[in-house]
Amino acid sequence: MQWILVLLSLMGQCSFFTCRHYDYHFIKENKTWDEAQKYCRENYTDLATVSNMTDMKRLINSIESQDEAWIGLHSYPGNGSRKWHWSLPGVEFNESETRWESGEPNDYNGHLENCALMTNKNWSDFPCTASFKFICYNDKVILVNERKTWVEALNYCRKYHHDLVSITNPHEQRWVQERAKDANSPLVWLGLRYSCTLDFWFWVSDKRFSYSNWASKVTDGCDMSAAMETGGQNQWVKTNDNETYNFICF
Repeated sequence: MQWILVLLSLMGQCSFFTCRHYDYHFIKENKTWDEAQKYCRENYTDLATVSNMTDMKRLINSIESQDEAWIGLHSYPGNGSRKWHWSLPGVEFNESETRWESGEPNDYNGHLENCALMTNKNWSDFPCTASFKFICYNDKVILVNERKTWVEALNYCRKYHHDLVSITNPHEQRWVQERAKDANSPLVWLGLRYSCTLDFWFWVSDKRFSYSNWASKVTDGCDMSAAMETGGQNQWVKTNDNETYNFICF
């Protein structure tokens, strides 16, 4: 029972609501796709990116009662067998996580339509020079360039932000590793900890531990937590809690 109480004390409050690494913002100004991208990058992080159907539902909710809005999906002009890309560099477009309207994308009447528009809760391709309202997103992943032990990092994140960061899919991995590149320590702490008594790894934010990116098979041990490499392939390392590294909050 005592260890269960300790475990619960380490876990954050995400069981009571959905913790997110980013927010969507509906902008009620008409702009071309390029103008919308520029606006989002200057005032937020970028045009909206969608990594899964949960994001898609949030995206739909963000446009309120409006029917049409640019999102950050585009293809390169003049490419007959073109591929679609997200505006945010390094984020891959997943063909299995799409919401195209029936018959889209289609380059209607032979006109190049290289940008994606949210319309009727689905996506359509549309000429990038048209003007529509648009959706930005704001990154909430924060790198702290201070060296702390894992527990000190956890307490800092919970005091000044929400929690130590959790990574539950490859999209979030890419998101966090972009922040990690600016660290001044070889590793950055993540919110992933090993329970010696219960013999499992868990996210302190209470996210389900299903995705992993371990660098090597290191034997699990007491007083171990996970850190991400700040270079190379940005894999995860099992290391002692008392080491001091930079860390990432959200």
